[in-house]
Amino acid sequence: MADTPKPDPQFLARANTLIQIANDQLDAGADRGPTSASFLYASSRFNAWVVACSAGTPERMRETREQTLDYFVKQYAAMLEENFDDYVRNFDTYMKPPAA
Repeated sequence: MADTPKPDPQFLARANTLIQIANDQLDAGADRGPTSASFLYASSRFNAWVVACSAGTPERMRETREQTLDYFVKQYAAMLEENFDDYVRNFDTYMKPPAA
């Protein structure tokens, strides 16, 4: 797979929409851990579908398996690092309880 292009203008809007769905689950009483696990599962399932659409055949999917897994793992690691470091830098702001 090629390097990821720069995100389109709607990249963060789509991400924020998905985060809001997870937050809605928390507001409905779900726990953070299982919600996070569901979020990861949904992302992996969707990504497998995207790859299947591009591959066109199960044989082609098998041929690109290692390259595809490596790509998605590296992308996730880079995004997690970026967001983790952002939370460390802005911890007090992000984790401040909402004003009453």
